[in-house]
Amino acid sequence: MALADLTREAVLKAVGEFDRLGRTEFLEKYGFGSARSYFLEVDGRLYDSKAIAGAAHGFIRNGVHPLRSTDFSGGETTVMATLERLGFEFAKDETSVRNPPWSRDELILALDLYLMSRASPPGKSSKAVLELSDVLNRLGSQLGQQRQVTYRNANGVYMKMMNFRRFDPTVTEAGKVGLQRGGKDEEAVWNEFADQPDRLHQVANLLRSTIALPASEQPEPYDEDGTVEAEEGRILTRLHRSRERSRKLVDERKRKAMAATGSLRCEACDFDFAARYGQRGQGFIEAHHTKPVHSLEPGATTKLVDLALLCANCHRMVHSARPWLSIDQLRQLITKPQPS
Repeated sequence: MALADLTREAVLKAVGEFDRLGRTEFLEKYGFGSARSYFLEVDGRLYDSKAIAGAAHGFIRNGVHPLRSTDFSGGETTVMATLERLGFEFAKDETSVRNPPWSRDELILALDLYLMSRASPPGKSSKAVLELSDVLNRLGSQLGQQRQVTYRNANGVYMKMMNFRRFDPTVTEAGKVGLQRGGKDEEAVWNEFADQPDRLHQVANLLRSTIALPASEQPEPYDEDGTVEAEEGRILTRLHRSRERSRKLVDERKRKAMAATGSLRCEACDFDFAARYGQRGQGFIEAHHTKPVHSLEPGATTKLVDLALLCANCHRMVHSARPWLSIDQLRQLITKPQPS
């Protein structure tokens, strides 16, 4: 068996494994170094072409082993020529595709690592930085980020931690500075979490456990219906919204309310859709999950007492800005006297 026996299906399976494992773990598993000049490009993402070809060899059929780095040479006349015959394209420079800005989820994870060792942050080649790089690559796949081989690599993770030092008074008061060319969202995440390291660590751990879930158990993306991403990031916002959209649980919550009061009224403003719209409004109301986002756990059972019934307007107001409102805060807004 040789490179000429590769199939497009085998290559795509290797690409899928690269996405699941992350670049560092994938290269270590198959014993390849990083590509230097030519990168396989699939759906806008860049991959180490020689490593993909070697790994793909093991997916041709049962009993065939992956090729090692020493089993074949890379370059235009070997790997590139083979993969191009299978319909794949290449990018010459890994910097040709710009990495997307860091998401709030990613910044929370980076800040958590920084605060755990702020006096002496782990280096670029440390186990902690390499592990976070892999976590962020899995997260990038779940968020649909366009990714390339430099996406959240160890160097990028280390630099992002150093960006936080410019906000750290233990650093600035000593006359030092951190890396200055960061994004504006870093300051927002610092201001929200730096003084609450225990809460930050709880959120970061919840993010890690949610990211690690199999694809079949990942929370689905939520509708962009005016919902502003929670302080805890997009993945945990998805987790929260998925609890609100559980049809079986919501229907049971409605049945409980009807049995107790004979109507479905908004628990914030007392609006009754059936009273206002007649038959068309019968049974119509939304459910809001009241537990704080950082207290959710993947796979945990949602109880009926965790759901409040809200009209669409009130529910929209809860999620319309950060921080999200509690039901009590929403009621206070409704009952607050309006300026004349």
